[in-house]
Amino acid sequence: MIIIGAGVAGMSAALSAAPHPVTLLDVGGAASQLSQGGLAAAVGGDDSVAAHIADTLAAGAGLCAPEAVARIVSQGPALVERLLALGVRFDRAHGALALGLEAAHSARRILHAQGDATGAELMRALTQKVAATPSVTRLTARAVRLLADESGISGVMLADGTVLPADRVLLATGGLGGLFARTTTPEGAIGAGVMLAQDLGAALADLEFIQFHPTALDVTGRVTLPLVSEAVRGEGARLVDETGVYFMNGADLSPRDQVARAVFARQQRGQRVYLDATHMGAGFATRFPAIAKACREAGIDPARQPIPVTPAAHYHMGGVRVDAGNETSVPGLFAAGEVARTGLHGANRLASNSLLEAAVCGHEAGLAMAGRAPRPVRPRAKPSLPAPDIAPIRPLMSAHLGVVRTTTGLETALDAFAAMPQNPAARLCAAIARAALARDISVGAHALAPTLHDMKAA
Repeated sequence: MIIIGAGVAGMSAALSAAPHPVTLLDVGGAASQLSQGGLAAAVGGDDSVAAHIADTLAAGAGLCAPEAVARIVSQGPALVERLLALGVRFDRAHGALALGLEAAHSARRILHAQGDATGAELMRALTQKVAATPSVTRLTARAVRLLADESGISGVMLADGTVLPADRVLLATGGLGGLFARTTTPEGAIGAGVMLAQDLGAALADLEFIQFHPTALDVTGRVTLPLVSEAVRGEGARLVDETGVYFMNGADLSPRDQVARAVFARQQRGQRVYLDATHMGAGFATRFPAIAKACREAGIDPARQPIPVTPAAHYHMGGVRVDAGNETSVPGLFAAGEVARTGLHGANRLASNSLLEAAVCGHEAGLAMAGRAPRPVRPRAKPSLPAPDIAPIRPLMSAHLGVVRTTTGLETALDAFAAMPQNPAARLCAAIARAALARDISVGAHALAPTLHDMKAA
C-alpha cells in the first residue's frame, strides 16, 4: 500500500492501516500544518450531531451528499476521543474542552489548540505516532504518475523514475490554492493529486467550487498569505472599509462565500477592507498568537490597528470523486482530504469541517485498504508527465475563476488553457473552467455576475 501525502489525511490512514505495511510518500509542506480555525465536532453539552449535520447541509447550499454528511459528521465525537488518546493537546477552559464559534455554526463546537495552531498540534501528535509505528515507511519522494492495469491501480512512478508496485494507493495530496496568485495554502499546493488522477482517467466532480477565505492578511509580494482565522470574527471582530464604515450589519459570521463576496465588492469600488479586533486589546496576542506574530511581521499591531484583509483561495470542495468507502472510479485508488470530493461540503465548506473530513476519511481509507486482499501487480513505467508550469496559470485563475466570475471571463480562461495542452496544470484548470461554465447559476462558492462593472456598482 502506498499513501501519497503526509498531512492529517495521509498519516491518519497510515496509522489505521497498521500493522499492515504502508509506504508514506512525503514531499513536505502539508496544508494541515497551517490550519488555524480548528476542528468541528459536536462534543458540547448544548450541541448535537444532528445540529452539526444541519449546519453542514445549510452551508453546502443544497449540494451536499446527505449520506456523506451524516457518515462523516457523526464520527466527530469519536474522532476527538481518538485524537486525545494520541496526545493531541486541545485547548481547555476550567478543565473542559474549550469550544469556539465560527461562521454558520449554530453552536460552539470548534476545538482549537494553542489558540490558532490546531493543525500544527494535530500534525505534531500524528507525526510522533507515525514515527513510532514500525509498519510505516516514510519516504521523501514525489509521485509523478499513477500506473494501472486492466484490474485497477498497479503502482506509482516517482520523480527519479523508480516504479513502486502497489495494488492499493491513497491520494492525500491536499488542495489547489497555489493555482491562484493569492492563497492561504502552501504555494506548492497546485492540485498535484487531482492532476495525477485526471491523467489516469479517474472521475472528478464539483471542480468549480473553490472557497475563498474572506480574511487573509492583505500583504504584498507573496503568493501564500497568512490567514486571519474566522475565529477572530467569532470573538467579535468586525469588517470595516477604509473609511471605517462597518458594512456587514451583523452578518460577519455568515457562510464564507457570502462574506468573501461582500469584501470583494468593497474592493471592486477601490476600497481596502480591514478586520477591526481592537476591542480585544492586548488579549488578541494571547488568544491568537500566530496571527499576532504574522501581523507584527507586517508592521501591524492588531491591539491598536485594524488588520488589512483580502479574500484568498483557501479550499477546494471538489476533486477526485470517491464513494462511501473513499475509493475512486479506478479500483484500488483511494482519496482522502482536500484532494477528494466526498460530498461533505457541497457548494461551500462549513468552517472547520476540513480537519474533521481529513482525519475521518483518512482513517476510513486506511482501514479499507488494509482490509482488502492483495492482488499481484506488475506495473510498467511510462514517460513522466510534463512538470506543471504555474507561471501562466495564476493570473488567469485569479482574474477569471476568483470570488466572482463572468461567462466571458471563463471562456477567455478556457481558451488560454486550451492553448497549453502539454501543461498538466492547464488541463486541470481547463476542466475547472468547463465545470464553472456548465453551472450557469450562482450557488455557494460559484458566483456568476454578468460583468465586473455590476460588482462595482453593487
